[in-house]
Amino acid sequence: VSPDTEGERLRVEGRVFDGNGLVISDALIEIWQADAQGRYAHPADPRGSNSPFKGFGRYGTGPDPEHRFIFETVKPGAVDARQAPHINVVVLMRGLLQHVYTRMYFSDEAAANAADPVLQSVPAERRATLIAERHASPSGPVYRFDIHMQGPRETVFFDA
Repeated sequence: VSPDTEGERLRVEGRVFDGNGLVISDALIEIWQADAQGRYAHPADPRGSNSPFKGFGRYGTGPDPEHRFIFETVKPGAVDARQAPHINVVVLMRGLLQHVYTRMYFSDEAAANAADPVLQSVPAERRATLIAERHASPSGPVYRFDIHMQGPRETVFFDA
């Protein structure tokens, strides 16, 4: 996020857990998101981003003492009238033959989340695995998004 990037600045942080609830210390998380106006910095988005924001980040959990991933970003806008603001998340780690995809939605976007067709396609009892909880901090909002690879709290993953 550069100083001239428009939008609400926030921090996303979380950890990746295995099926036994143990922290995975060597996962790699990638995010891709729209800017605050809901535009992707990608040639496939015909609207084109009107900001210097690129919307991509990569973070390995190994260097952090708590094995967290941490992203300083802006809250994305809705990309169209149907989708709620969200961040696309890719998880890469040992033992995975192929990376997995999920989405992170925002807890303070309840009305938009209730109308999002992707989120609504997930069984109601599993939707909470895709919603990051907002917390206040002195430096601004922090959204907590833990990823569970297996087990009773397994995060919902999507086909590419």
